[in-house]
Amino acid sequence: MRYGVLLGLCLSLQITSVWAAAPDRSQRPLPRGVSIQIIQATEAERSATRPAARPTAQKERKGLFGFLKSDRSQRPSQRPKGLKKKAAEQIARAAKGSVCGDPSIKGSFIKPIRGRGACGVAKPVKITSVDGVGLTQHATIDCTTAKALKTWVRSGLKPAVGNVGGGVRSLQVVAHYACRNRNSARSGRLSEHAKGRAIDIAAINLNNGQRITVLKGWRNRQQGPILKRAHKAACGPFGTVLGPNANRFHQDHFHFDTARYRSGSYCR
Repeated sequence: MRYGVLLGLCLSLQITSVWAAAPDRSQRPLPRGVSIQIIQATEAERSATRPAARPTAQKERKGLFGFLKSDRSQRPSQRPKGLKKKAAEQIARAAKGSVCGDPSIKGSFIKPIRGRGACGVAKPVKITSVDGVGLTQHATIDCTTAKALKTWVRSGLKPAVGNVGGGVRSLQVVAHYACRNRNSARSGRLSEHAKGRAIDIAAINLNNGQRITVLKGWRNRQQGPILKRAHKAACGPFGTVLGPNANRFHQDHFHFDTARYRSGSYCR
């Protein structure tokens, strides 16, 4: 009898140790005779040895309507104030001294010109450079003509010259606003120069000091192709383009003006 009681007690202790080592999530029912205190003590020991839960990378809080909202803003970070100020200063420097609403056209606004008869310019500007290319003398013209000159310099003249002589440095201007007739004749139609719509260019000055003149370069084997490309490119930005092939009055310069014709630009 005593032997049976001892055997039962040993079996009960073995079963208790096996179930104490079993996983916490076991779905099997506890066997009869197992001490609840022993299991609770085992659970307390395991809880003490478990690693602490890792903190979340981002704290979350409830926003409007109970939705979870991350503390980290999804908006792009604002530019530093220093960069904003520097960009504003660069824009201001680029716009300084510009006219006609174009930073690449440098000059100044002047008072309206009232000439005799039909001569005059309502809103004249005095241009000193366009697209980084200087003018040997200021040109008094209107903004329409100034913008046409800038377009020609950028898309026509510079590509025509390319890297020859280190590129274009300046343009030799020989005429701009003047109250006179065409070709300075005593009679006849009023010139576009008298309206501030024309400019005459006699030479292209290069960065290496070399000059390409219309008079000597037009029929030159090396310079001729450059001048002809530049002359052709002006047809479009300007309404009238005249050169050495036009007549004897334009053997030494290009005449550009912004007159408009129903049939399109007149280029010779």
